[in-house]
Amino acid sequence: MTDKVKVYEAAELLGTEIDHAGVEEAVSQILRAVGEDPTREGLRNTPERIARSYDELLAGYRMDPLELLNDALFDVDYDDMVLVRDIEFFSLCEHHMLPFMGRAHIAYIPQSKVVGLSKIPRIVDLFSRRLQVQERMTRQISDFLCSAINPLGAGVVVEALHMCSMMRGVKKHDARMTTSTMVGSFRSNPATRQEFLDSISRGAEPLHF
Repeated sequence: MTDKVKVYEAAELLGTEIDHAGVEEAVSQILRAVGEDPTREGLRNTPERIARSYDELLAGYRMDPLELLNDALFDVDYDDMVLVRDIEFFSLCEHHMLPFMGRAHIAYIPQSKVVGLSKIPRIVDLFSRRLQVQERMTRQISDFLCSAINPLGAGVVVEALHMCSMMRGVKKHDARMTTSTMVGSFRSNPATRQEFLDSISRGAEPLHF
């Protein structure tokens, strides 16, 4: 792995566990602020449950990228497209802390290295399990992959449903957002880009969660 990966990720890792007591107190304050009684039976353990759920929902802050890729970078003599599609993810919007969820499609053309297949979904988890916006998450996945293996080109497309627009605001239940990042040959070569887009659209199912 290159030094660029280390520099890119080191500043983003919190390196500390979630302050459960702090989250519990904050949730209790929110419950009181909206007119609820945090001591009633149904809510008595809610602050603790939410604090513990953040260990999983926000685990991406504490995932070590060096450990993530570990020994799963392989030297290859292969320069055709590698594509992993329909990677399901769940994230939390940083604006309202409501979920957004969908699928990521990731492709790259190796220059000399490939990433182990199981690591591609874990790269998505690394960035989705944080407070996020979809546009930034899409770019982060691409940047990290390119830093790790320096491919000839890479493409990332993310499709998601956002609860903040389904439950509140415009209340558009079926509206979904698509973001993409194209790098190297995926940006400069229309045929490569189109091959990628055709591959992920073939047999695609509507998002349902």
